[in-house]
Amino acid sequence: MSVPERQSITQEPDVYNDQIDAEKYEQKASPEDDPFGNEETGEVKYRVMKWWQAGMLMVAENISLGILSLPSAVATLGIVPSLILILGLSGISWYTGYIMGQFKQRYPQVHSMGDAGELLMGSFGRELFFFGQLLFMIFLMASHILTFSVLFNTITNHGTCTIVFGVVGLIVSCICALPRTSSKLFIMSTVSAVSILVATITTMISIGVQAPDDVVNEITTSPTFSEAFLAVTNIVFAFIAHVAFFGIMSEMEDTAQFPRSLAMLQGVDTTLYIVTAMVIYCYAGPDVDSPALSSAGPVMKKVAYGLAIPTVIVAGVVFGHVASKYIYVRIFRGERSHHMHQRSLLATGTWVAIGLTTWIIAWVIAESIPVFNDLLSLISSLFGSWFSYGIPAIMWLVMNKGQWTESPKQIALTILNLVILGIALAICGLGLYVSGKSINESSSTASWTCANNAT
Repeated sequence: MSVPERQSITQEPDVYNDQIDAEKYEQKASPEDDPFGNEETGEVKYRVMKWWQAGMLMVAENISLGILSLPSAVATLGIVPSLILILGLSGISWYTGYIMGQFKQRYPQVHSMGDAGELLMGSFGRELFFFGQLLFMIFLMASHILTFSVLFNTITNHGTCTIVFGVVGLIVSCICALPRTSSKLFIMSTVSAVSILVATITTMISIGVQAPDDVVNEITTSPTFSEAFLAVTNIVFAFIAHVAFFGIMSEMEDTAQFPRSLAMLQGVDTTLYIVTAMVIYCYAGPDVDSPALSSAGPVMKKVAYGLAIPTVIVAGVVFGHVASKYIYVRIFRGERSHHMHQRSLLATGTWVAIGLTTWIIAWVIAESIPVFNDLLSLISSLFGSWFSYGIPAIMWLVMNKGQWTESPKQIALTILNLVILGIALAICGLGLYVSGKSINESSSTASWTCANNAT
């Protein structure tokens, strides 16, 4: 069923007015505004996820590569600064995620950052945010392909050319990304979450058993500015799942329950981050490897990487699914939305073609920037700073336009969101500088080679 009566986002001049009467709000929340259109009679249904399923999907998406870079960040910054940063960035991420939930409730037609950009900046904002978001997701996919090659180089003792492992990761990811609905990824996401949990516990036990008695743990350290900020961006990477939030919310049965999903995500990931980062650093010492699983010893690191295979694959697949879905919805949205609910050659073929194209681009990026920490830092600085911090702060300022100073609470929240916007600017600017410097200076930046990237 087509929905030509759905209003364009740019045709809503009252979206900036916080005093919207209940009748107009209900009109905005009607099914006609849904990005998937009317799916009552569709063969493929999207809005089926429970809040806990969405939460598990977010956990699997977020707790993957980020947790593997945290111990080395602690080694660079010291225990106390790292703990403060993890807790502080977790709190900010929770708050900005909550803002995105409010934004989705206010404007249910928002399915992507591109839709949000249209509300904030018109047609230019739509294109800027859409392509920025798409690049962000593809870079995240690239980080998983890179880790896949590191993983198999470790397990097989560099059994073949690294590029071959990258191609295998590309093929496996494409196959796993074939399901069109997020609900189909739920089981894989559960396996992924359990996988990384077991792998990190195995690593912690192994490092604890083999740790020498003279390990030196620094409460604070004295790194150079570039080293310190590179470590900060690696911590930021652990909290940059926000780019997928609108897509996940769009496939929930009830988006009003998103705060529960968000609480589940933040509670689980923050606890695991702190425990894993501190335990591994305290036993491995300042020379801890990144990814952290490499510190488990010659034999046990192979076991740990083997256990982490589902996470490396599935978490990347979740990012790939969300990226492909953004393009898919944009192609078939509106009067063509009925195609999304069919299993026709056009509908299925378009989905497969989009997935294959995005994964090939991700593989090219992974081969071009084959340094784990540097790639994570670049992603955090260029994209994560805005999609997880800066843009949600702007959303709050827009939703509350005209009410920034009407009460002490509003003044405090206005200041808070301006501070978060400033943090995003700092992470972006300084992060790009240190990550670019590190990529340029690293001795292991030989791209497109068969060399072992696990050493």
